[in-house]
Amino acid sequence: MKKLLLSYFLMCFLMVTVLYAQNKTITGKVTSATDGAPLPGVSVSVKGNTSIGSQTDASGNFKLSVPSTAKTLVFRYIGFKEIELPVSTTVNVKLAEDLKALSEVVVVGYGTQNKQDLTGSVSRVTSKEFADQPISTFETALQGRAAGVFINSGSGKLGQGLTIRVRGISSISAGQDPLYVIDGQPVVSQALGSATEPDNPLASIAPEDIESIEILKDAAAASIYGARASNGVVLVTTKSGKAGKTKVNFTYFTGISNPTYRGDFLNSAEYRQLFTEAIKNSSLNGVGWNTDDAEDAWLQYGAGTDDWSKDYDTKWTDLSFQDGGISQYNISVNGGDAKTRFFISGGYNDQTGILIGNSFNRSNGRLNVDHSVSNKFKIGTNISIAKTKNNRVSSDNAFTNPLQLNAIPPIQRARLDDGELSDETLYYNNLIDLEKATAISSQLRSISNFNAKYNFSSDLSITGDLGFDITQLDEENYNGKETLDGAPTGLGFTRQVNSSSYNTNIYLSYLKSFGKHNIDLVGGNSFQTTTLKTGSSTGIGFPNDKFTKIASAAIVSGGSSTETGYSFLSYFARGNYKFNNKYIVGASGRIDGSSRFGKNNRYGFFPSVSAGWIISEENFIKSISKISFLKLRASYGLTGNSEIGNFPSLTLYSALPYADKAGIVPSQIGVDDLKWEKSKKLDFGLDFGFFNNRISGEFDYFNNQTEDLLLSFPLPAINGFTSIVRNVGKLENKGLEFTLTTNNLVGKFKWSTSFNISTYKNKILATDGSIINGGSRQLGRIAEGNAYGYFYGPKYAGVDPANGDALFFNEDGTTANDSDWDGYEQEVGDPNPEFYGGFGNTFSYKGFDLNIQSQFVYGNDLYNIAGFFQSVNGDYYDNQTRDQLNYWTPTNTITNIPQPRFLDGNGAFKSSRWVQDGSYFRVKSVVLGYKIPSNILSKLKVDNARVYISGQNLLTFTNYKGYDPEVNATYTGRVNLGHDFYTPPQARTITFGVNFGF
Repeated sequence: MKKLLLSYFLMCFLMVTVLYAQNKTITGKVTSATDGAPLPGVSVSVKGNTSIGSQTDASGNFKLSVPSTAKTLVFRYIGFKEIELPVSTTVNVKLAEDLKALSEVVVVGYGTQNKQDLTGSVSRVTSKEFADQPISTFETALQGRAAGVFINSGSGKLGQGLTIRVRGISSISAGQDPLYVIDGQPVVSQALGSATEPDNPLASIAPEDIESIEILKDAAAASIYGARASNGVVLVTTKSGKAGKTKVNFTYFTGISNPTYRGDFLNSAEYRQLFTEAIKNSSLNGVGWNTDDAEDAWLQYGAGTDDWSKDYDTKWTDLSFQDGGISQYNISVNGGDAKTRFFISGGYNDQTGILIGNSFNRSNGRLNVDHSVSNKFKIGTNISIAKTKNNRVSSDNAFTNPLQLNAIPPIQRARLDDGELSDETLYYNNLIDLEKATAISSQLRSISNFNAKYNFSSDLSITGDLGFDITQLDEENYNGKETLDGAPTGLGFTRQVNSSSYNTNIYLSYLKSFGKHNIDLVGGNSFQTTTLKTGSSTGIGFPNDKFTKIASAAIVSGGSSTETGYSFLSYFARGNYKFNNKYIVGASGRIDGSSRFGKNNRYGFFPSVSAGWIISEENFIKSISKISFLKLRASYGLTGNSEIGNFPSLTLYSALPYADKAGIVPSQIGVDDLKWEKSKKLDFGLDFGFFNNRISGEFDYFNNQTEDLLLSFPLPAINGFTSIVRNVGKLENKGLEFTLTTNNLVGKFKWSTSFNISTYKNKILATDGSIINGGSRQLGRIAEGNAYGYFYGPKYAGVDPANGDALFFNEDGTTANDSDWDGYEQEVGDPNPEFYGGFGNTFSYKGFDLNIQSQFVYGNDLYNIAGFFQSVNGDYYDNQTRDQLNYWTPTNTITNIPQPRFLDGNGAFKSSRWVQDGSYFRVKSVVLGYKIPSNILSKLKVDNARVYISGQNLLTFTNYKGYDPEVNATYTGRVNLGHDFYTPPQARTITFGVNFGF
């Protein structure tokens, strides 16, 4: 028995020894063929037996035990070409990027999709495209980079809001901004400040924390967001932790700024020349003042000072601006293992604006953690917090921003003999506000979420998340006793805003592949509730300008408090089916219920259908080696617009106390049938790639029609209400989009190009006969059959060479001067561009890289309202632009500037005279960088390092005569698109930066 057992154990030992002898251990390292960086997570397996495999670690190293019969190892990594190598004891591999693989993962609503499987229109901008550029807000990263997305910075003031329009304007009265979704959570994107020009609520989001930005443009992509998707959807995905070696990245840049344009105004000598001529030609000459006596006219009609004969020559333009600057620090820590991944970041941005008294700073932090509890269950959290402080320009409105200083004649001085600021100027000396007033807006914001995901199987999972967006805004304004608004005892104003939004999502995801079939299904529920509370108070009578809080005021002269809110309850679903890797069909839909709409139309259904055909997978195309990828796609669906205010369907009453007695009055009539504005969206697209995708791009045609536009109609006063809101309007946007990306050179010297261009036409199809005009001084107008906000008014016909009269067109086509003109008004311009886009080039050689990004807009008109005051041939004492010196005289009859006639008008009223071509081409950014060689860094224990110099808004080519063609209307009326009233120019910024990785 003992011998038998001994023989048995001996046999087992020999078998184990033999089996062990049949295996061998392979070690090696996998790196990128592009830059030599280690690749973590590369799959290494035995060919023909994928059960035997491993993955590379954070340093790209792997270790694998394989049978002695194994002949070949297979290396696979997303975005790189698969490679097979013979088995040997040590295998070091360099993987090349796969330009042909178009399976880029794109974030869509409630999930992700491979780019090649998309049947909708989605523009994507990744952090790689703006990682090393000194931008302060993520919206600026999109400028010129996304087809169909028009972004206008609008103002050179720091902290100001940007205008973003996706495929045109889809509403007249409701909101026109896209829906912003950050890490799956819709966030509040409306400006909360009380200033005339809106602040940018998204300035709290640090661009360095962003991984990618997707813009959903058509119904197939956006209808899953239903009632809030008519203006497009912007999905922002922040960075998350990645398994591997812990990495620390530090970035810093600093720079200086100055205005792209300061204006060109008259000096004192030129000013006296122009106004001497204007006074001589005036009908009041010899009546309102002594004949031809310019100094007497100045005393009678100017500021009442004796400046005319003094030798002052003040450059008010220079006093409007200051030297700007910017500095930013950011540090991030990223890493983890198979169980837990983390991303931690913190940053500080500090800016001094180009306008006097304007500054902005932001402190921000983020924590993103994912933890795999088990193979089936994962939890995570993404917490961000940011604090911003904006020293706004005092009295920040249309008539008192610092550029109004340019209206003050150069013959007047800024300071008196005692050094104090002058209060003897023609118009208010805004420099007094700089020293005696403050306007501070501070914001604390947190956008965070908690999420969990459970995998029932490899195909089916459930995801739930809870998100919140909480903002605390504090505004403190004080105008001292010597300021225009604060005289004589000081004026203080304080305001607090609390915005809180909570959002929950829970949805099932099913992803299954079998044979030639691929199914991708998502369905779930969403609930969001948002509350907005405000409180303000005003005080007058302060002891002195050192005491600026309301508590120090002798009289609390005013105050208010409000509370409002809304809720959404939604159900959504999306399904995609792909057959044989060629044919794709998709459908999505969302049911939205909102507290904002009438009880008869509280819920809306927003569906879409789409299809795609990957032609390059067909046999008759596969044989054409030059075609790498070719896909046709089409979509049609319905989206809505819910940005109409919170209680438009209800009958409302307002408090109206009188004689110390409480009272209420009706303020709004209810409309139970009030419903959503609906956009019917049609899209046809072509995606292509040639020559191993060295040339790739997209082409789209879209046609969007918005129906049931909300318009306000007047009511007879006998009803007790002034107006009622009804769903009656209809408008159309249609156009083309083209995107092209080329890898021109791929050797040691690399050169790639990106280009996109978009064109669209909009038209108001119906307003129930209603015509909306912009105002007494504005030209904007909305009427059936015309473009949105087209310019309507008198048409300027130039100057009568015989006498210098300003001429205008009559209805019969003849021309007449001010007195004889018949008052005929007509279309005189269109603020909508014919096309717009961007053009970028990236070059790299060895350690050097150069990126140049440009933006262009063509065919839009701008109405330069400031010209009504500063380019009006000396009608009044405002300083004039230098071109006004080319006025009509008996010896200068061929000119477009009428004869100067002080206080006589001669063309000085709103007309096409100040409608100008707003087209421009702007070099938005130029970045030149150098990566320090690794052999130098290794001695310093540094993984990577880069230094760079960059320039923003370096060059602008335009015929526009205002400060900047990249403007928004200062006026809040929606009709007045493309109106420019002393809009501050953009800043030209030069920065130097460094990036380090450890």
